[in-house]
Amino acid sequence: MSGTSVVNALAVLLILTSMLVVETRKLQTAAYMYSIQSLVLVAIFLSLAVFMEAEPLYIWSITALITKTFLVPYLILRTLKKVGIQEEGPALETSSSIFLAVGLVALSFVVVEPFHMHAVLKLKVALAVSIAHFLLGLLCILARRNALKQILGYCLMENGSHLTLAIMAYNAPETVEIGILTDAIFAVLIMTIIARRLFKDFGTLDTDKLTLLKG
Repeated sequence: MSGTSVVNALAVLLILTSMLVVETRKLQTAAYMYSIQSLVLVAIFLSLAVFMEAEPLYIWSITALITKTFLVPYLILRTLKKVGIQEEGPALETSSSIFLAVGLVALSFVVVEPFHMHAVLKLKVALAVSIAHFLLGLLCILARRNALKQILGYCLMENGSHLTLAIMAYNAPETVEIGILTDAIFAVLIMTIIARRLFKDFGTLDTDKLTLLKG
């Protein structure tokens, strides 16, 4: 199996874990699925580093392993333990949500089809998956009412952005700096603190109910 085939196969696995993050109602399971997904993302970074001889991605793989695979899920799980919420309420029917998610993935593959740049010609599948991740994260934010689930949606968008950058500029030293600087850890830390404060003050993380509090 060629290097690009390995990356594309891992990218497909990335989509499956993303769908599970979006669709599962149990928040604890969604956090674990995100951790597994981040581990797959690290494997993609390492594969690109080996097959594309992209040394900057070795450092990026280490930072992603520490922050995305361990720290971000830990922050989510710790917040879940504090607020005691394990399930999210229904906001969109599962069948409708799955239909939308499949449609967004299909749209991503259509968008990358006209691309003929040499750098991404063999990695079109992985590039389409990176765009799909951004759209699935957006779907998770718009279709879910629980604030912690929406934080996971943000994390999916962030993983998609990182994968796009790794594919498009895998050998640029700047990608390491951007990868570290734009890492989700600080944003997730702040958002989980806000979520805990909201739950403490209002007793809910349902964003529909929190919207009613404005004004």
